Amino acid sequence: MKRCFLPALAGVLLCLGFVPAGHAAEILRWERLPLAVPLVVGQERVVFIERNVRIGVPAGAGEQLRVQSAGGAIYLRASAPIPPTRLQLQDVESGALILLDIAAEPAKAGQPALEPVRIVEGDVPATRYSEPASPSATADDDAQRPAPAARRATPVAVVLTRYAAQNLYAPLRTVEPMAGIGRVNLRRNLALDTLLPTLPVRAQALAAWRLEDQWVTAVKLTNTSGRWLDLDPRALQGDFLAATFQHPTLGPSGRAADTTVVYLVTRGHGLAESLLPKVAPIDATVDLPPAAAAGQAEGGGARDEK
Repeated sequence: MKRCFLPALAGVLLCLGFVPAGHAAEILRWERLPLAVPLVVGQERVVFIERNVRIGVPAGAGEQLRVQSAGGAIYLRASAPIPPTRLQLQDVESGALILLDIAAEPAKAGQPALEPVRIVEGDVPATRYSEPASPSATADDDAQRPAPAARRATPVAVVLTRYAAQNLYAPLRTVEPMAGIGRVNLRRNLALDTLLPTLPVRAQALAAWRLEDQWVTAVKLTNTSGRWLDLDPRALQGDFLAATFQHPTLGPSGRAADTTVVYLVTRGHGLAESLLPKVAPIDATVDLPPAAAAGQAEGGGARDEK
């Protein structure tokens, strides 16, 4: 019976999308509690997360732990024993954090290789606080109830600016998760000569994010002069919905305070489409009538004599 039953069961499992035991993956459900991922020294363990994440590794474990990420998979390999250490995985799009507790121990004789780990979203039931649950309530009642209109208590420009500032200045664990925010590709060599033409500063685009129809771009400003500069949003040149400086002043060049960041919010497009073009040399004959333009070209010009 067993010889006939096991091959048939294996075929059913393959049809249902399961993999053989030799390639099975341990399923871990993320329910806002740290997930334990033990390691063995000298063995690589793969963590499948199926999302684009940034990995925060404590400084103490950086020398003993090799961390690589590619295509929604994280590859962990310890070269020496590591005491219990916490890794932070941050979703690039939403900013949500997933915590992994790792610890690496020496390999034991006859110990099988570690199986991969797959992290999935936990099934956390939603709780209604607006009204008590009724025993007679059914799914049909919920489907017939009209959905409330989406409203934001905080303007999108404020949400984007706060999110960008947290990503640049705050530790990863303190970044507030925000659904709908996505990282935007940004040209690092974007010319920003016309952004603050009246101030001796050097501007460089750092990163950009988008939420709904608005973009926020973080631009680094560096003082190139030897004096203190006051930063005024009215000095910015461009089509901006909002602008916020991380610091109100810039110190003289060479000091620790000579650099800051300005957060520029635009609507409908990114920063590149919101900048003003460079001012070209003015040709005084462009708007003159043909006859007057010809006269000025000859050098005579028309003058009124009294």
